[in-house]
Amino acid sequence: MERKTKVNAEEGKQELTITREFDLSLELLFKAYEDPEIVEQWMGTKVLKLENKKFGGWQFQTSDAKGNVVFQANGVIHEFLPNQRITRTFEMENAPFEAQLEFLEFEKLTDDTSKLNMHIVYRSVGLRDQMVKMGFAPGLNMAHNRLEDIVSKLK
Repeated sequence: MERKTKVNAEEGKQELTITREFDLSLELLFKAYEDPEIVEQWMGTKVLKLENKKFGGWQFQTSDAKGNVVFQANGVIHEFLPNQRITRTFEMENAPFEAQLEFLEFEKLTDDTSKLNMHIVYRSVGLRDQMVKMGFAPGLNMAHNRLEDIVSKLK
């Protein structure tokens, strides 16, 4: 099965570009990134904080069945333009990775379809290459599939 979420990592560059077309209106796609309840569903994580505004913060946490925290990430939202763009930092806690800068752009294709363009910048080529080697692309594709499935029911 072909992955709908495309990850492009050019050799020697410290960035990634990620694109995905969704069978969702622009408004519904954007809502999947701004509504904490929807974010929790498609990301499979708890939203501890999501302040959708310039200089707002966000924090997500995932725990195992015993309540042990297995993943925690946070950052600052630097730009928040509804149905257009979110610029934010992303940092995993208790992980050897430095903060990254993410530019999310939301694009209307038709009344019922939209596109997400992500540009992620890392401090170095080496850090970017580590992320690529971790094999996050299949997981991101699965998360985007869940996003589309969950949010399409809101139509």
